[in-house]
Amino acid sequence: MRAVPLRLCVAVFSAALVLSACSGGGDDEKNADAGASPSASAAGGGSGCAADKLDAAVGAVNAAPGVGDSGNVTFTLTNTGAECSLAGFPQLELKAGGASAVVPQDPAAVAQEVTLPEQGTASFTVTYTRGDGDKAIKATKLAFGVAAGAVKEFDWSYGDVVLADAKKADATVSGFQQAGD
Repeated sequence: MRAVPLRLCVAVFSAALVLSACSGGGDDEKNADAGASPSASAAGGGSGCAADKLDAAVGAVNAAPGVGDSGNVTFTLTNTGAECSLAGFPQLELKAGGASAVVPQDPAAVAQEVTLPEQGTASFTVTYTRGDGDKAIKATKLAFGVAAGAVKEFDWSYGDVVLADAKKADATVSGFQQAGD
């Protein structure tokens, strides 16, 4: 399907997610922790989920077939630690070698808090516009971060993504949604 390039007016990237550490075990072998973290702001109480306690898997994919087309990639997170919560929007950054571009929150999405018991699941969806050339990032990784400082990187194999500007992708991320039931 053909997509109209998104015109995004989005708040500062670091205000997208409110999380803090929780305890528990395990990490998904496919998802390596990275050294740097997308920044996050902290507010409110509760026990937020830490990235290193969330295993992730790619769910439904509707990859953009060509330049100018839109695509959607859904990620499902499974809590491997004690009960915790996710609030707001995931912090995402597309990476290509030394270059990166943030993925802003969807301005039409409503932020909500999702409580995850041990082995509970939540999901979020990235919607993007495929591009090429100088006005696109040739992304190979998608970094997912939380306030606790841990970052996970996932392979990005869904094509180059149009840049809205030098630091921001022409893409959006939904808020966290409860998955399963």
